[in-house]
Amino acid sequence: MKQMFHRAALAAAAIVVAACTQQPVQTSPATTQSNSQLRGPTGTRFQNDARVGLSAGLFDAGVATSGMRVVASARSPEGFLGITNSDLAFSGNYVIQGNYNGPVIWDISNPANPTLVAAVTCPASQNDVSVYGKLLFLSAEAFNGRTDCGTQAPTGQSNPARFRGVRVFDISDIRNPKLVAGVQTCRGSHTHTVVENPRDRENIYIYVSGSAPIRPGSELEGCTTDDPAQNPNSSLLKIEIIKVPLNNPAAAAIVNRADIFTGLTESASHGPTEAERRVAITRADSARRAGGFVAQNPQTNLPIILNPNFVRAQLDSLVRARGGSGAPTGADSTALRTDLQSIVNRLFGQGAQPGGPIGRGQQCHDITVYPALGLAGGACEGHGILLDISNPERPVRIDAVADSNFAYWHSATFSNDGSKILFSDEWGGGGAPKCRDTDNYEWGSNAIFRIENRKMIFESYYKIPTVQTAQENCVAHNGSLVPVPGRDIMVQSWYQGGVSVFDWTDPKNPQEIAFFDRGPVDANRPSMGGAWSTYWYNGAIYSSEIARGLDVAELTPTQYLTQNEIDAAKTVRFNEFNAQGQPQLNWPPSFALAKAFLDQAERNNCLSASRVGEVRTAIAAAERTTGTARQQALQALAGTLNRDASNSCDNNKNQQLQRALQQLAGVTIS
Repeated sequence: MKQMFHRAALAAAAIVVAACTQQPVQTSPATTQSNSQLRGPTGTRFQNDARVGLSAGLFDAGVATSGMRVVASARSPEGFLGITNSDLAFSGNYVIQGNYNGPVIWDISNPANPTLVAAVTCPASQNDVSVYGKLLFLSAEAFNGRTDCGTQAPTGQSNPARFRGVRVFDISDIRNPKLVAGVQTCRGSHTHTVVENPRDRENIYIYVSGSAPIRPGSELEGCTTDDPAQNPNSSLLKIEIIKVPLNNPAAAAIVNRADIFTGLTESASHGPTEAERRVAITRADSARRAGGFVAQNPQTNLPIILNPNFVRAQLDSLVRARGGSGAPTGADSTALRTDLQSIVNRLFGQGAQPGGPIGRGQQCHDITVYPALGLAGGACEGHGILLDISNPERPVRIDAVADSNFAYWHSATFSNDGSKILFSDEWGGGGAPKCRDTDNYEWGSNAIFRIENRKMIFESYYKIPTVQTAQENCVAHNGSLVPVPGRDIMVQSWYQGGVSVFDWTDPKNPQEIAFFDRGPVDANRPSMGGAWSTYWYNGAIYSSEIARGLDVAELTPTQYLTQNEIDAAKTVRFNEFNAQGQPQLNWPPSFALAKAFLDQAERNNCLSASRVGEVRTAIAAAERTTGTARQQALQALAGTLNRDASNSCDNNKNQQLQRALQQLAGVTIS
């Protein structure tokens, strides 16, 4: 989410007031998609969708579900309720929920009854969380963070008490997390990624994604906004990499600042909508009449209202420059208004032009690593980037794509076999309604690419097939794979668009198969809320609700998903799970796995109805036996499938069924 720090340029967050205007899109003409056939959904088209017209309310909003049911909704504890809830990380029977006031830890031994374990005061944004063993990591980017986790925000442009970077907690005692280290970074940490090196078990690495302004060298030595082309040590266009010794996490430190951006160019953009343009102009006019400071964003060509804190700092600088003291004078204000546009142009990089170098402020928002494949997907604001991370300290860019329909490349997810990658577009920064019936389908959606010869090739878009009101912030956000064997299924948050589960096995034709949605937080005005992030973990779906707390749901069988497929998914278990660390899914032998493949063969007409009945009966008979008799029955059934396995229907479903039976026959069953 970019509620505090949005990608417009290097200092967007520092100079623009909240609810900033629409940000530019980055696109390479060579990869821009032609989507004249895609149009925004219409209210008429979805008039029978249960999500349309839900009643509003903070804790009593209307609810609609399909293919899933909510089993628990835990309210955030006092002192954290009403403060933005952010991302989730999982460790054993615990889920750790980020919150702008600090992490909140829930016991999920019983998913239907999450219980509060601890709520740790440590203000920062976004306080995104990750875990590794007995270590907990938190991202801190805002200027209110303190090295001691105190609540009194540090003042001034440079303050030794300010913390912006990655905090490290020891959670050996999960009820009493202990702060053991804090690694300061030049841009702070908006999000971060824990990276394992299969060849190095003594250390882990953290990729830092920061989108805030570069802090002054007077606050953190080595930070500089020099042109990277002139100074290779510039803090711009780098991702900071932290090395964490597992036997001494207090010694965590930056070991590299990797350049994965060199050679990328700006691309065309669709720009803001006409409605957004009108709103921006109206707000700017009102601010001018009230004496506010307004300039033109050189990247969007829209007026922006400058943050009072930024204005105050600029005026103070003018006072010091003339050798004065005390409060700024009217002459200082006049001088600032005269120079304001040139200052903004410099901070925003003058407005990058298509085909020219990328903006100096470009960074990655999320980097999803897939250590088993040695790959990472970088959602890097203006581009989707494929990285080789075989050496975690020195990631190398393999490929990059851009798209005129994307406003903000936000996060990435690989298919389990690594043949596809999905990027989400957080158009509007997560704080705006982008699922209205007037919004283009392909704006604020997911883009799906297949990966061939280490190149990304566009296939299609996916956006929730419904509409939301103008009071609901709604756009693609965080999600994860659901481990249904033989299929690529993902559960994903859409803020106040709710939770969507969709199948993207066929990358050209993604299809929603389940959803959960609430009505608006407020029926009369925009109010932040909704699902920030939603993930599958050990049989249940967990969703961090921005304004309310933690939701837990489970999938239910429909024509799109059978109980056997759900049961097979539940056999995949993790000891921990991080949003940006994608584990390879492997299914242990089970009857549910074999039945799931048979259900898929039936759904996709890979076997005749009579043959499906024969196999189903044989599996049931084998399941009723034990020991050697069961193994022999399964081996015999697998042998009879030889004549069916030659059918290549739907990625060899029959062969997958045969292998599942053979593996099950090889297991000693008591």
